[in-house]
Amino acid sequence: MTLASDNHDATRYLEQAVELAVKNVAAGGGPFGALVVTADGRVHEGINRVTRDNDPTAHAEVVAIRTAAAATAKFDLRGAVLYTSCEPCPLCLSAALWARIDRVYFAADRHGAAAAGFDDAVFYEYFSGTRPELLPVAQAAVPTSNAPFDAWRSNKHRTDY
Repeated sequence: MTLASDNHDATRYLEQAVELAVKNVAAGGGPFGALVVTADGRVHEGINRVTRDNDPTAHAEVVAIRTAAAATAKFDLRGAVLYTSCEPCPLCLSAALWARIDRVYFAADRHGAAAAGFDDAVFYEYFSGTRPELLPVAQAAVPTSNAPFDAWRSNKHRTDY
């Protein structure tokens, strides 16, 4: 995907994401930075906090999405764009999908990350179905398996998402 007509803004935001990543390395963190620019034009930053927080899900993209959602008090970020210093891994892409992010731009690709020791290629293999042994997943239904969904459907005060 090319940057098309928003080339100037995309380049500027990607440069900011890369700068965040470099600063995070200097502070002892991972080499990843991200921005979520919401529909109102506000910029929400995220840096990789995996080792700092001992949280394997604290990738820069996820942190930026969490920051944007908290600041806007919305879990639905339609109209937002995610700019990230590196190609998002499957976790980050899933988070962007759940947040309903409109578009994602990245600077470095997964091959550059792999050369630096961040090789998530095996995760892509898992999700493509070629390495199911990495994480066996099996349904183990119990009689009450659907009880949470029944409760959800009957809750008149639920917030759909």
